[in-house]
Amino acid sequence: MAAGRARRLLGSLWIALILGQPDPAGAAARSGSQSLLTGSLVRTFTPFYFLVEPMDILSVRGASVIMNCSAYCETSPKIEWKKDGTLLNLVSDDRRQLLPDGSLLINSVVHSKHNKPDEGYYQCVATVESLGTIVSRTAKLTVAGLPRFTSQPESSSVYKGNSAILNCEVNVDLAPFVRWEQDRQPVFLDDRVFKLPSGALIISNATDMDGGLYRCIIESGGTPKYSDEAELKILPDPEVPQNLMFVRQPSSLTKVTGQSAVFPCVAVGFPAPYIRWTRNEELITEGYERFLLLAGGSLEISDVTEEDVGTYTCIADNGNETIEAQAELTVQVPPEFLKQPANIYAHESMDIVFECEVTGKPTPTVKWVKNGDMVIPSDYFKIVKEHNLQVLGLVKSDEGFYQCIAENDVGNAQAGAQLIILDLAPATTGPLPSAPRDVVATLVSTRFIRLTWRTPVSDPQGDNLTYSIFYTKEGINRERVENTSRPGETQVTIQNLMPETVYVFRVVAQNKHGPGESSVPLKVATQPEVQLPGPAPNIRAYASSPTSVTVTWETPLSGNGEIQNYKLYYMEKGQDTEQDVDVGGLSYTINGLKKYTEYSFRVVAYNKHGPGVSTQDVVVRTLSDVPSAPPQNLTLEVRNSKSIMLHWQPPPAGTHSGQITGYKIRYRKVSRKSDVTESIGGTQLFQLIEGLERGTEYSFRVAALTVNGTGPATDWISAETFESDLDETRVPEVPSSLHVRPLVTSIVVSWTPPENQNIVVRGYAIGYGIGSPHAQTIKVDYKQRYYTIENLDPSSHYVITLKAFNNVGEGIPLYESAVTRPHSVPDPSPMMPPVGVQASILSHDTIRITWADNSLPKNQKITDARYYTVRWKTNIPANTKYKTANATTLSYLVTGLKPNTLYEFSVMVTKGRRSSTWSMTAHGTTFELVPTSPPKDVTVVSKEGKPRTIIVNWQPPSEANGKITGYIIYYSTDVNAEIHDWVIEPVVGNRLTHQIQELTLDTPYYFKIQARNSKGMGPMSEAVQFRTPKASGSAGKGSRPVDIGPDYKPPLGGSNSPHGSPTSPLDSNMLLVIIVSVGVITIVIVVIVAVFCTRRTTSHQKKKRAACKSVNGSHKYKGNSKDVKPPDLWIHHERLELKPIDKSPDPNPIMTDTPIPRNSQDITPVDNSMDSNIHQRRNSYRGHESEDSMSTLAGRRGMRPKMMMPFDSQPPQPVISAHPIHSLDNPHHHFHSGSLASPTRSYLHHQVNPWPIGTSMSHSDRANSTESVRNTPSTDTMPASSSQTCADHQDPESATGSYLANAQEEDSAQNLPTAHVRPSHPLKSFAVPAVPPAGSTYDPALPSTPLLTQQAPNHPVHSVKTASIGTLGRTRPPMPVVVPSAPDVQETTRMLEDSEGNYEPDELTKEMAHLEGLMKDLNAITTA
Repeated sequence: MAAGRARRLLGSLWIALILGQPDPAGAAARSGSQSLLTGSLVRTFTPFYFLVEPMDILSVRGASVIMNCSAYCETSPKIEWKKDGTLLNLVSDDRRQLLPDGSLLINSVVHSKHNKPDEGYYQCVATVESLGTIVSRTAKLTVAGLPRFTSQPESSSVYKGNSAILNCEVNVDLAPFVRWEQDRQPVFLDDRVFKLPSGALIISNATDMDGGLYRCIIESGGTPKYSDEAELKILPDPEVPQNLMFVRQPSSLTKVTGQSAVFPCVAVGFPAPYIRWTRNEELITEGYERFLLLAGGSLEISDVTEEDVGTYTCIADNGNETIEAQAELTVQVPPEFLKQPANIYAHESMDIVFECEVTGKPTPTVKWVKNGDMVIPSDYFKIVKEHNLQVLGLVKSDEGFYQCIAENDVGNAQAGAQLIILDLAPATTGPLPSAPRDVVATLVSTRFIRLTWRTPVSDPQGDNLTYSIFYTKEGINRERVENTSRPGETQVTIQNLMPETVYVFRVVAQNKHGPGESSVPLKVATQPEVQLPGPAPNIRAYASSPTSVTVTWETPLSGNGEIQNYKLYYMEKGQDTEQDVDVGGLSYTINGLKKYTEYSFRVVAYNKHGPGVSTQDVVVRTLSDVPSAPPQNLTLEVRNSKSIMLHWQPPPAGTHSGQITGYKIRYRKVSRKSDVTESIGGTQLFQLIEGLERGTEYSFRVAALTVNGTGPATDWISAETFESDLDETRVPEVPSSLHVRPLVTSIVVSWTPPENQNIVVRGYAIGYGIGSPHAQTIKVDYKQRYYTIENLDPSSHYVITLKAFNNVGEGIPLYESAVTRPHSVPDPSPMMPPVGVQASILSHDTIRITWADNSLPKNQKITDARYYTVRWKTNIPANTKYKTANATTLSYLVTGLKPNTLYEFSVMVTKGRRSSTWSMTAHGTTFELVPTSPPKDVTVVSKEGKPRTIIVNWQPPSEANGKITGYIIYYSTDVNAEIHDWVIEPVVGNRLTHQIQELTLDTPYYFKIQARNSKGMGPMSEAVQFRTPKASGSAGKGSRPVDIGPDYKPPLGGSNSPHGSPTSPLDSNMLLVIIVSVGVITIVIVVIVAVFCTRRTTSHQKKKRAACKSVNGSHKYKGNSKDVKPPDLWIHHERLELKPIDKSPDPNPIMTDTPIPRNSQDITPVDNSMDSNIHQRRNSYRGHESEDSMSTLAGRRGMRPKMMMPFDSQPPQPVISAHPIHSLDNPHHHFHSGSLASPTRSYLHHQVNPWPIGTSMSHSDRANSTESVRNTPSTDTMPASSSQTCADHQDPESATGSYLANAQEEDSAQNLPTAHVRPSHPLKSFAVPAVPPAGSTYDPALPSTPLLTQQAPNHPVHSVKTASIGTLGRTRPPMPVVVPSAPDVQETTRMLEDSEGNYEPDELTKEMAHLEGLMKDLNAITTA
């Protein structure tokens, strides 16, 4: 079909050439032509347009509104209406109905505070079947709000003949519904009584009849709303003149062309003032047709045009004085078409352009609509030359009506045109060419392809053949055509292609009879283009308020890959600190800017390859506002008995908030504070106030003015006029001082006035010359106190004289001399740049820069006034802004840098007026820092088909400050719970999703996420709530596990974690089998070794028993197996530290190194397969948590911070010792080295069965067990250790819970240290027997010895210390360690006596003697 369509097109082109008609492409661009080609099936354009379009309407509640619309077409069009872009269903609407002419009738407009169904934007849509659709302009229906007064009239008085104003401010949309009453009777408006657009009433040339009670009424439908009544009093003419003052000044206006503008201006005084107006300092006379002077002096401009823009000044004059007030008029223009789209004929595969030129103020935006639907720009529909629409590769479906819609803040307009795609007539009879041969792509680039081919077989010469090349993207049915430039040419270059895109090409030859056969389609892929985005075109910035600027731009035309986001950079003009913000769209509004301040903006686009080319800076100034600070340095200078001169300085820089247009001066007598006089002056910084009374104290204050209004005023400052005027009957006296400061070609002269202030000084005369002061004379004002004499000769002696003068003459001169400085010639030789620039990274935000200076001596000592300038920036292409700093040494510390960022640095040297070039750059990347922002966009969704499984998704933190190494998910059913009571889910790596399983159905959960990098954890995100779905049948296999209490904590193995574990049930069973098997094998090996060791000789046993006794006569109990030979113990004492255990459950990630369980269920079996995870296990779950960390709510309770013990402080006797902090119930119970139960002697024990025999102990039980630990007899037994002591055998019944009581006591009443050993030396350490897995039972046949024979209550252990013990070449998981408390002396003695009977002289072995020697060596090392 495509080939046939091409042959028809080429046939038409051939006919056009024969008949001398223009090319179709050229004809397509010409509007209004009735026939494109002879032989085409011509159709005429159908007139289809709007006769009437809807207009903006202001209505009130309950009223009826008609939105007019009427469209013309030969076939009657179907009319529909859109409100706010959505089609209205008028069939079932009882209030809105379609009138026969297409207008929309809205009966009884509905409008309330929370229900506004009728207010909005309406658009008329006209459709003709088989022809197309057009849309009208958009009209706004505004419904007046509820009647409300923003200000009400106040009682006032006015002199007869003056003007009065009564305020009644209402909402703008209610102003047309305001009327006035005087003494409850309507006020009739005329030339003397006038109502302002705001609702205020102006009465000019007041008479006695104008006195009375006034009120304003709002009648907007429904019950009228009345304001308060205010009394207007008419006063008789005063006997003395009254100062002029404005009671209403004009304010700046913004109007739309065609509207009316009213500048109010009301002034009072006696005599009554006369008002006149100027525009741009040109007097407005009666010759101005559209200008009318209203009552009281207000100015009305009807039918405003753009020529009316300018500054309007109201001048009030009563013969005695004149006052002025200014206001600006800004005119906005709705969109108007300079060039409307034209109807176009075209054929398929052609390219066309609809032209559209608009104007308006503000500049309108343009969008295109085809048959009522928005045209979205694409590869084939493009906006070119700002407003024109280009359609490439026409297809039949492109036919229809296209409308150009222009819109700005004050209006919108539309203009349309019709596109007709003609069908082609068949070609003439005669032989047609065959298909071109061997079509190949001889040159393939990223954006163009060159094709070559051979002539057809039917015409080997091919001199008279022309060729058309049809091409399209693969999979796209829009085909474009490119013709060869001259007959016989067999190559063509196709331009403007897209990179890395497959195109399909075919070539058709044509002769005088028409187009021939098409060649076989050729697929060619353009080259990929790894290119960063180009600059974003058409970047614009405009101020939207005094503190905000809106920046818009368009998508970059160049660049490979979709634009991911934009970065908008902005900077205050004159500053060097650039800020940036990430933007996802094509516009952004920046708030919080300074008022009336220039800012520069630029945009950088980012794609998958990185940042692109920055746009040029655009500069815009924020809008003006009233000044935010008062003028500065207000001073008063009493001139004479009737005048005072005011001087001041403008408000501080940065507080003007606009262009200062003048200053308002208010003054009053100190004795009469209520009588204030106001005077408005120009931009000069002084004002002479005349007509004051003699010997009277006045107060003055000044405020700055902008076009937006009056800023804050200064404080009141007072001065008193003279009783009599200054003397000017004689010349002034000599000035009191004269100072000179010579420069090279100038001398600065300063002085002070004469001491006698009673003589008038009109000015000062300065005479100067070489050797004589009479060469030249300069006169300055009397206020001036310094002057600079310019254009002098260097190295010359000048004599200077100063005299004060007045109208009588000059006074006595004062002389001074000075010698100008010699002229210095700068050294032309350039400076050498610094060398050897190096960047040393000190922290995450600090880098030290060092360098050398070859122009200094070898010792690099700086002896002159040179200084160095260091500059730096981030090493990314988009950043071109440098920061600089000066240094006087050969190094500089750069601070305030961003973490984990690559910076480049360079240095230059400056000496006097000479500077070097910049040195070679040095680079440095700052260290990482913990994330300073939480993960973003945290969402929780339920997994489909698994209601008890949820999926948590999130985005990385904005400020990662390094590579994210993992996340921690916290969740809980109580959002107010302490964070250590939340369940924890670790996520390793940079994954952004995680599953959590086995949640409770129909339960609200709260989720928080924390990111971590190599430096630690960042802040948590805000809590996100998610409620699991309700149960719907079976939730899966099996049922929910039985709740075994809040203190249940499963083993550390990840296979038993019900939440978030990826392990299948099969994997869990397999892992359980492996753990049980390893445990059984370990028990068998321990039994065999124990049996073997008990058969040692008697002499060995004696030596072993001797080794068990302490040096001081006390017994040392060892917790190792009886006859297992222990390796050497190595403890790296430099890495041990002593820290107190905090009783609070808060897990401090810094202090917590080994988790300390709350109860005996927290003690988990240790598997040797987890040796590699010892580093993660030593860290807290808030720091670096391993993958197999526990996931249940009960198993994630708060853990205690551990205690590190320094071995440097230990005496030489013990192996490992921990100092207990004695309980509060026995504050005087102290222990010392050498006592019966030395606190320096603690023992390593490894439990066989970590699971308690009793039930879990509640918090209250644990808290109340402190006092009864030592004396309560125990009815339950608990094995103390799996290791064997020196005794042959001990009855298991005597192995009571020896350390249970101590563990309970330390949990509830003591802060005990924990010994924690980190292997860091290649020596041997104690071999730790493996602990059987959970579920294994304790065999009482195995010998065991208690550490301390103490009675304990029937409670399980609540706290067990753990110590990590390393072996040669590998690390082990932490093992439980019990640190006993010192019992009472009587109990200790009894315990030692009982235990001593268990030792026999033949139980010692050579191995234990060897161990004792090793212990001595170790103690010597740790105490060295």
